[in-house]
Amino acid sequence: MGSGKQRWKISFHKSPSPLKQPPPAEFLCPLSGNLMADPVIVASGHTFERSCVHACVSLSFHPTLTGAAADFSATIPNLALRSTIVNWCLLHRLDPPKPLSFHSAEKIIRQLMPPPPPVEFNRTPSVGSSEESVTPRSAPSRTPPPLLLTTRPSCYSSSSSCDIEITSSSISLEEEELYSRKMKSSEIHEQEEALISLRKLTRTREESRVCFCTPRILSSLKSLIISRYSNLQVNAAAVLVNLSLEKQNKVKIVRSGIVPPLIDLLRGGYIEAQDHAAGAIFSLSLDDQNKTAIGVLGALPPLLHALRSDSERTRHDSALALYHLLLVQSNRVKMIMLGAVQILLGMVKSGHMSGRVMLVLCNLAASAEGRAAMLDGGAVECFVRLLRCGELESEESCVAALYGLSYGGLRFKGLAKECGAEEVVEGLEKKGRSEVAREKCRRILEVLREKHEEDEDVNWEELLGFNDDLTK
Repeated sequence: MGSGKQRWKISFHKSPSPLKQPPPAEFLCPLSGNLMADPVIVASGHTFERSCVHACVSLSFHPTLTGAAADFSATIPNLALRSTIVNWCLLHRLDPPKPLSFHSAEKIIRQLMPPPPPVEFNRTPSVGSSEESVTPRSAPSRTPPPLLLTTRPSCYSSSSSCDIEITSSSISLEEEELYSRKMKSSEIHEQEEALISLRKLTRTREESRVCFCTPRILSSLKSLIISRYSNLQVNAAAVLVNLSLEKQNKVKIVRSGIVPPLIDLLRGGYIEAQDHAAGAIFSLSLDDQNKTAIGVLGALPPLLHALRSDSERTRHDSALALYHLLLVQSNRVKMIMLGAVQILLGMVKSGHMSGRVMLVLCNLAASAEGRAAMLDGGAVECFVRLLRCGELESEESCVAALYGLSYGGLRFKGLAKECGAEEVVEGLEKKGRSEVAREKCRRILEVLREKHEEDEDVNWEELLGFNDDLTK
């Protein structure tokens, strides 16, 4: 007999997992191919991952999609699409996508960029710098006119329109807020990422230099310039150099209060940061409205000290900054009070940067105080000796400095007579390397040969400061 109990078979089956469906194409960034964590709409109407947009802007890359080049001049967060992507991920039991880092996006964009066409270059030494500048071989050779000074810091090598005023639409408040927030972040890597991006943007794009020169950006840079981290210090100073290249930015930067930190950086920053600090001060000094302010803020002593820096870039830009700052009389007086004449003449005599230092002395000789200090310091004898021996980098600047001293009246004539200047100048007037130098020589000879009634009664030894005790 069978049992009355019924046996039940119970089986357990796992419920089928949801099918893994590929995400809709509109959820994917056209550049990275990944789900977008922070989608933004750009001015051309395309939608991209935000970090990919920043990488494209940094690399000056404008991809062509649906027959039109992407326009990154403005970005708007696509909040609706971001919410839709997150809901789709939750529905399919997927983790929402994480924002792509800037460095990862940059690697992706570099792979999408076409290789640059091969270009042959000639390397020719740049004026007033030991570095080489690269110019296309097809470009015509251009020789700068005598005593034409460069208006671009040596730490900057890309093309600039520093003499052209540019009008451009401002950056969006969102972009400005993004960079400012990152530069003021407590995370060092975020600060560095923002600075590197800004440095690349402002290096080659003139409109970016104008747009990013805002009070908020300058305030953020001001704090990072004196950072104790070398990368932050160097990149912040480099960004400032780039911003200072545009004519319409120069006064704005000085008025932002950023010059004192720059001076501190020149005094005791990292070597590369000092290069950029000298370059920024030089660039800012090109505007006449800044010259007096920069001198008052105390830039002259560290610039004078930087002439003996181990870095060629720092020495070069410091000399040119002093040249332009000394176009203002108040700065000449400050330099003389610093005892700069003896320091500069010592450098000329030793052959240390004599060409650039001579330019600074030319401007000092343009003032009565400067001439008096140079005449007392033996400048006439020094210059005549250099011209006689040909031991100088720039004959024309030496002649120009001597010409400035020729306004020193009888004092100059006595010193020139003592060292035999007339013979040397006469030789240069006939065989000088340039017409400008020969013309100055002619004017110096006119001063030396000009006769005054009082000349006959002048006691040259007394005028020159000689006495019996000194000649014994």
